[in-house]
Amino acid sequence: MANEGDSFGGRLGRYAKVGASVGGLAARLAGERYLGLSLDRDRHAAELKSALGGLKGPLMKAAQLLATIPDALPPEYARELAQLQSNAPAMGWAFVRRRMATELGPDWQAKFARFDREASFAASLGQVHRAVLPDGRDVAVKLQYPDMTSALEADLNQLKLVFAVGQRLDPAIRTDEIHAEITSRLREELDYRREARHVVLYRHMLRREANVQVPEVVSDYSTDRLLTMNWLAGEPLLNWKTRSQEERDALAVSMFRTWYVPFYSYGVIHGDPHLGNYSVRPDGSVNLMDFGCVRIFPPRFVRGSIELYRALLTDDQDRAVAAYHDWGFDGLSREMIAVLNRWAAFLYGPLMDDRPRRLTEGVAEGFGRDVAQNVFGELRRMGGVRPPREFVFMDRAAIGLGSVFIHLRASINWHRLFESLIEDFDVDALAQRQQVALAEAGLS
Repeated sequence: MANEGDSFGGRLGRYAKVGASVGGLAARLAGERYLGLSLDRDRHAAELKSALGGLKGPLMKAAQLLATIPDALPPEYARELAQLQSNAPAMGWAFVRRRMATELGPDWQAKFARFDREASFAASLGQVHRAVLPDGRDVAVKLQYPDMTSALEADLNQLKLVFAVGQRLDPAIRTDEIHAEITSRLREELDYRREARHVVLYRHMLRREANVQVPEVVSDYSTDRLLTMNWLAGEPLLNWKTRSQEERDALAVSMFRTWYVPFYSYGVIHGDPHLGNYSVRPDGSVNLMDFGCVRIFPPRFVRGSIELYRALLTDDQDRAVAAYHDWGFDGLSREMIAVLNRWAAFLYGPLMDDRPRRLTEGVAEGFGRDVAQNVFGELRRMGGVRPPREFVFMDRAAIGLGSVFIHLRASINWHRLFESLIEDFDVDALAQRQQVALAEAGLS
């Protein structure tokens, strides 16, 4: 029997709680802005985090994502939502039996030599059980929670209210493209057949990377809502914080290549560098384990990333204009580009410094936030910008990886590491590699 929290009525209760909290936030912000009413933002932000934290499903993932987008939400709310983790309690054994029977048939237990009743991981959209197949293979069985499709559509309606929070404050970033991107990616995350194809794609793209391991899908044990892969044993990355500088630096390089070889060679990014989505093997190599949030970019977008870096290195304004055009920014004035370049110079800073250094070296705590607030404040004065939707998951990947490198206190020559990825870049060659890889994975 499902518990109250997982019943239809329980779900409605949770959605009502979140809707009241988010809707109340929008109303209070409107009152603050238009009626001069005071609002304890810190207290209300904590209330919002509490409401979202008890909710499984896409809205919690969307809230975490929103926290990484500058000026999409007031800083008090972004700070609270960034603390949300996808660690909701797992569904019980009765749920697992019913769901597994639906996916693999009533005799599903006979198809395993062993199946752990307790979930190894529980996240916002599903949970993972460790199991052993009759042939002895150790596998991870990822089972989607019930009614996630209907929950997603309900959550997307709530998400409109969350975006209304930022719009009430007239932010510099217009959020229509952000909403469209989050909607598309969340819908994809519920399609485990697509995720299985993402695994094939990553096995192809990283096949020459000795320091990263990608699982293999067990097709006979996978469906639209069930994904089975071989189990990759490892320990949490944070366990490596006490290792030697050399070991921490080597791990940081492996993480950098795991994320950016696919992007600069194939135009693909893993959009969720959450600590639960990878682990570290005893030899320091990386296990990459979750492939629901994958973004495929047009080749010109990758070229724009490289061209802006080179424009900043040489202080070439015309090259910067072309780079922003590659990214899909339209109608930018020279003044807007100059302001955006200040933000880009901060983000690209470690890549332009040809020496070993820590990511945050010479940067005071909170400096990045101050730069962002200054930049987006000026953009607001100029009428705001509408960022291309591709930026949402690029930013998420960059921010997530940056936090990993800071945790590891990695000291690396980021400039040379980056140059090694882009030195032979050719947009036409990337387009061809991308086409071949996507076709092999069944994604073209």
